[in-house]
Amino acid sequence: MLIHPQFDPVAVHLGPLAVHWYGLMYLLGFALFLTLGKYRLKKGNDVLTVPQLDDMLMYGAVGVVVGGRLGEVLFYQPGFYFSHPLEIFMVWKGGMSFHGGFIGVLVAVALYGRKIGRGFWQLTDFIAPLVPLGLAAGRVGNFINGELWGRVASPDLPWAMLFPQARMDDIAEAQQSSDLMNMLMHYGGLTRHPSQLYEFALEGIVLFGALWLYSAKPRARGQVSAVFLIGYGLARFISEYFRNPDAGIFGKSDVISMGQWLSLPMIVIGVALFVFFGKRKPA
Repeated sequence: MLIHPQFDPVAVHLGPLAVHWYGLMYLLGFALFLTLGKYRLKKGNDVLTVPQLDDMLMYGAVGVVVGGRLGEVLFYQPGFYFSHPLEIFMVWKGGMSFHGGFIGVLVAVALYGRKIGRGFWQLTDFIAPLVPLGLAAGRVGNFINGELWGRVASPDLPWAMLFPQARMDDIAEAQQSSDLMNMLMHYGGLTRHPSQLYEFALEGIVLFGALWLYSAKPRARGQVSAVFLIGYGLARFISEYFRNPDAGIFGKSDVISMGQWLSLPMIVIGVALFVFFGKRKPA
């Protein structure tokens, strides 16, 4: 049995200023995006110039932060944030919805594509393989913060972990079962899946490898984007089985979580787009 290391969420203290690990993970994600994007451009992809890649990152950064925060507010915790509106702007505390950030990025890409005269699918096919490693960095930030912990796991699981931050959830869940109450009394908490690391592996590393390899050969325009939708939707749907479910606008459910509800349309739309674009010639 492991215990969450209880990292200090602040990476660097600079007098009255504090640099949080969560923010650094976002910066790392943006840096990886630029590095991989410039590599693809050097390999002969002429969708963008390097200055345009830099500009599109700025558009995307605004889209992911604004969309991600609004998604968290509207999809997951509308009651809390409407009661504490100033908390909406405190992004350094965490709380970003991928699905909201994804919508924000799509809007940003559409606006930038219109500005430079590039097609929407042309741009999304280019950036799709650049995204997963940024998602992986974000999940590392979640783990450092000790947030988004997993469902209860058997103490016999070698990587089962105690999350001291989950104390209130531990108590509430233990009251529903004598076995869980015994676990709580014996270990001082409920052992859980480190679901942030599952998501790091599936949404980040596995999805990156699949997209990078798939996009290495000519594909019909839009198909790389479709594979991203399918791949992320499946990875998130699977990992949500191990993540402690969020309440969300549909309430808290142990059957299908809010994250899974939001991932289902991605899978369905991704499959439909893959079939639709598959009728075209490779670009």
